[in-house]
Amino acid sequence: MWFDEYEKLNSYDKGEFRRLGNYLLSHTYLVRHSYRPTEQMTLPNRDYQLAARFYTILKEYYALTGWILEKDDNYGYMSLTNMFAHNRYRLEQFTTLFLYTCRLIYEDQRELASSFHTVCTDTKEVVQKMESFGILNRNGRTTQKERLEAQRSLAHFNIIEKMDSTAWEPDGNKFLILPSILSIISNQGINDMMAELEDLRMAEAEENMEDDL
Repeated sequence: MWFDEYEKLNSYDKGEFRRLGNYLLSHTYLVRHSYRPTEQMTLPNRDYQLAARFYTILKEYYALTGWILEKDDNYGYMSLTNMFAHNRYRLEQFTTLFLYTCRLIYEDQRELASSFHTVCTDTKEVVQKMESFGILNRNGRTTQKERLEAQRSLAHFNIIEKMDSTAWEPDGNKFLILPSILSIISNQGINDMMAELEDLRMAEAEENMEDDL
């Protein structure tokens, strides 16, 4: 049982176990490698290494309260989901569309991804893609608040990672799309997503026609 293995840990490791247990509940995803802006390189993520070491104990611990912890050793990320679909975080509409667009960019560049399974892009490219899909608001623009909220939210959940040491900027940041995005939107999800985007474009076109009458 997990508790027997937990009791074998020293006091420091027990503290780290508790810290990582709470971290995953808050952030949902944890990736194997993390980019260090100050050093301009990707390095092993110590938190992931510790969580991998505690993985069996964490998995059994979470299962007792209805949570499922999974680890993808190929792409290098962990994900935590609730088996009862409780405690879900609702993203704003723009953030959701920003996420979808990042997933499409990831898929387009997946074969060119780094050995860490990350794809480099920036805010401008994502917004331009959204514009080309016709899924921005009616005037084809976004607000600073929307861009900041989208980037900060996705970074909080370890879906994207800023490559600058400065704060998130509404007018543009260079960032990495992390492999954890694969857990959110599967390959089948891409097809469903494209269908949804087409529905959004059609709905927008119909509204424009009604306004012209």
